[in-house]
Amino acid sequence: MKQLHLPSVQTIISAAASAAATTMLLRSLARDYVPRELHHWIHLKLSKLLSSLFFSSQLTLVIEEYHGLSHNHLFNAAQLYLTPHTSPNSTRFRVTMPKKATSISVFMDRNDEIVDLFNGVKFTWKLVAKHIPSTYIRTPGSNRHDYPTLKSEIRYYELRFHARHKDMVFTQYLPHVMEKAKEARQKQKPLKLFTLSDQRVIGIRGSAWQSVNLDHPATFDTLAMDEDAKNAIVEDLERFVARKDLYRKVGKAWKRGYLLYGPPGTGKSSLIAAMANYLRFDVYDLELTDVRSNSFLRKLLISTANRSILVVEDIDCSLELHNRLTKTPKPQGPAHEFHNQQPQVTLSGFLNFIDGLWSSCGDERIILFTTNRKDKIDPALLRPGRMDVHIHMSYCTPSGFKMLASNYLGEGVAAHPLFPQTLDLMQTSKVTPAEVGELLLKNEDSESALQSVIQLLLDKNRGENDKCKAVQGECSQTFETQG
Repeated sequence: MKQLHLPSVQTIISAAASAAATTMLLRSLARDYVPRELHHWIHLKLSKLLSSLFFSSQLTLVIEEYHGLSHNHLFNAAQLYLTPHTSPNSTRFRVTMPKKATSISVFMDRNDEIVDLFNGVKFTWKLVAKHIPSTYIRTPGSNRHDYPTLKSEIRYYELRFHARHKDMVFTQYLPHVMEKAKEARQKQKPLKLFTLSDQRVIGIRGSAWQSVNLDHPATFDTLAMDEDAKNAIVEDLERFVARKDLYRKVGKAWKRGYLLYGPPGTGKSSLIAAMANYLRFDVYDLELTDVRSNSFLRKLLISTANRSILVVEDIDCSLELHNRLTKTPKPQGPAHEFHNQQPQVTLSGFLNFIDGLWSSCGDERIILFTTNRKDKIDPALLRPGRMDVHIHMSYCTPSGFKMLASNYLGEGVAAHPLFPQTLDLMQTSKVTPAEVGELLLKNEDSESALQSVIQLLLDKNRGENDKCKAVQGECSQTFETQG
């Protein structure tokens, strides 16, 4: 067995000294005989080579909370994007619920990390929070300090990733973060119901709309409509919001018109609320009788936000739309009397409002009309492009009653002995969902509730029969008289 001979300390020191001397000689020669440009190029290449061999190839982006005195939108987007759904392995999060918010907001905790995967690439996010000295302002004439005027903490995100994915970060990943944050912001915001403001006098500045929170609980899951009709509406809404590029491609404004028609109490308002809750769109309630001119109508349209539903209720009777060729009478008397005149919105002005050039001033809008009498609407309003989808809100059907009974009395009501009889009578009776819902609300137990509904349906059928007999009697009497 051979013995391993290790070099002596003197030999190692001698070799090191020789290597150092050789390095100094090479540097001296390079400085004297190698051009400066070539020397710089070699130094740069060696630095990159050593960095790739001995140091990490990770890049870090710093996303600060503020850009100067303004909020950094990318920081806010990252805050919305980084939720527990992004990294299920995270164990610490901050939860908040602002005063007017409708849901709890979840954020990553300070100095914690979240790992996100995008297209198979690993991205590591870290929220860094550092304390800094606060700035105080001394109150004039006083020896004490006031409250701090600046934040005592600065925050920023560190985004780490492999250097080879740098281009993808800027072209794909960060736009993806912004888009997902936009969707999250839309879901979290409280819905608003806008109506015309009282301060609409010409010359007064300010918004023409005033708003309150829209807290209507109606959803498509609780709506008393046939399942096929509800599914068709949901599919149409999803198709509309997903076709931004197609609308741009074919040169059409990104909007859609709906007409809800049917007798009162059939759920038109509930359907509007369900659409708003499903899309997370604000609702603008436009009362046409308060609009005094075509120009003011255009201003109202321009001042509505994107991703909103504009509702014009009772379009057949809320305003007498003049013929396109009818000249609008000019206001008489002093200017202050103009506000008290009758509305002067013309049919041509209203048509330009819903599908003319002015209607393209905004994106992702739904214009929704309601009426009790579809036959009373001007045919010019009914064509596609203005009222694209016509939805008949009918009397309560057996399918609709099943949903109402389940909502008010629970799913077990379907097993009640009176339930089949109620469904049979529902097929031949003209009763609105509002009437049925009121009876179900008055009675706490299934027995009394179903009995009340059955009595209502029997009374409705009896009334219809009496009406038919009266009509038949009048017809017979008229025939005999004419004979």
